[in-house]
This record gives sequence, C-alpha cells and structure tokens, in this order.
Amino acid sequence: MTLDPKTDLTLTRTINAPRALLWECWTTPEHIKNFFVPRPHVIEACEIDLRVGGKFNTTMNVDGHRMENVGVFLDVVDGERLVFTDTYSEGWKPAPDPFMTAIVEFADDGKGGTTYTATARHRSSEARQSHEDMGFYEGWGTVATQLEAYAQSLK
Repeated sequence: MTLDPKTDLTLTRTINAPRALLWECWTTPEHIKNFFVPRPHVIEACEIDLRVGGKFNTTMNVDGHRMENVGVFLDVVDGERLVFTDTYSEGWKPAPDPFMTAIVEFADDGKGGTTYTATARHRSSEARQSHEDMGFYEGWGTVATQLEAYAQSLK
C-alpha cells in the first residue's frame, strides 16, 4: 500500500503480544470495549459482523456524550488485516458525512510479538489535518498501548 501524506495518517508499533491474540481482541465486541478508545472514554456498545460488507458499529461515551459510529468492513484477511469505513453502513448505505477508512494490519515480528500498523485514510487533506489536529497520533498511540496491556492480561 502506498501512503499519501496529504490524506493518510499511519502509526506503527511493536506490541508484545502474539498476532492471533491481537486479532481476537480486534474482532470480538467484548474485547473491543477494553481498549478501543483512550481512557477515560468508554465503548458502551459494539457490534461486529466480521465479513466484507458486515457491520462494525460502536457507541462511545466521550465526556458524557454518546457518539454512535456505524460502518462496514471493506476487507478482512484473517489474522492479518481489517479494513473498515464509516463511508457506508450495513447494506452499503452511504453516510451523509464520512470521516475515514481505517486499515489495521498485524504481522509477526519474529520475536513472539506483533508489528501493528493502524492507518487512517481521508477523502481530503483538510479531513486528514482535522484528524491529526484532534490527536490522531496520541489517541491511536494510547489505543495501541491499551491494546498491548489488555492482550497481556489475557495471556
């Protein structure tokens, strides 16, 4: 995948947990609730239909405000890659104001851990900049740290 610095943001980390466990965390609603948003924010609900065209819906509580995010999976490569977007909801219904497409990739690091890459692709440079200004690197970095701690608690 060729990244476009005008519209894409990406974060890569080595996470000290096996790839299969991180995949399980990312594809199971009960696990998503434990790492998907930076604390003290929480995921109140999560629905996953893990297939291309299947739903990926979350309800976040951010400082007492409920935020519903609906989306679909565009690509699912078992144990390796998830691609999801809020451009569509289930049934390929277009969203009135989409924000991004996310690509989450998992690769063995050769030492028992996982190279974890999260990429956010945006429809414009302005949307990309807005996401960076909102704290993409800090927020997605915190999520990666929370994912690692949560996955290690499951070992």
